Amino acid sequence: MSETTTITVDGMTCGHCAASVREEISEITGVTNVDVDVASGRVDITSDAALDATAVGAAVAEAGYTVR
Repeated sequence: MSETTTITVDGMTCGHCAASVREEISEITGVTNVDVDVASGRVDITSDAALDATAVGAAVAEAGYTVR
């Protein structure tokens, strides 16, 4: 059973930004899909299990951005 979590990421301005965030979040165990909307900062994360908010925050920080 998959679960979708939505977060808002501050600071993304282009496709490269979105790709960086998508790549880092995709490395979290259990994540199956990441959809990023640069204009709104919205990131929908689909996973096989509940996501660890700390891991998501760390992944976004590794990409150079912050979770709102």
